[in-house]
Amino acid sequence: MENDRIRLVSPSTEQAEKILEAVLESKNELSEFMPWIPYALTIDDSIANTERAINNYCKFENELRFAIMALSSDRLLGIVSLIICDKSIPYYEIGYWLRTTEVGKGYISESVKLIENYAFSELNANRIVIKTAKSNIKSQAVAERCGYELEAVLANARRLPSGELDSTLIYSKLGL
Repeated sequence: MENDRIRLVSPSTEQAEKILEAVLESKNELSEFMPWIPYALTIDDSIANTERAINNYCKFENELRFAIMALSSDRLLGIVSLIICDKSIPYYEIGYWLRTTEVGKGYISESVKLIENYAFSELNANRIVIKTAKSNIKSQAVAERCGYELEAVLANARRLPSGELDSTLIYSKLGL
């Protein structure tokens, strides 16, 4: 999957070092909303996480994770995932993160549109959601910019990595 600026690449162990570099660069910002950050700070963590992503991808289980690569430089910009919620519907959730130096350039919105198109056209998705913390204004903006409708607010439904209680917003888009 690609457009004129980015390519979504299926997982490979060759990406582990690039992923670690992006996570370390963005650790402070990602730690605000991503509870997995403490478990992704060494090369061994990155290799293990990538191997799990490869296994999930090959078995079509849990999530399909893709590296977001810049076409102009082949730089890893971040990760976008299609989380498998229910194969019988089919119903998916999109998750994403971007390295700090690439925020605000439209890469996540482009990635969401690419993976959404894949889910609807190739996987016959009937439902896709984006879930975000109410305090994550940037993620809300992505969902809205990509045409997702706010479907629900789950009050006090999550703890942020800081321990603070927050609500969960569920944005959805339905297949045709």
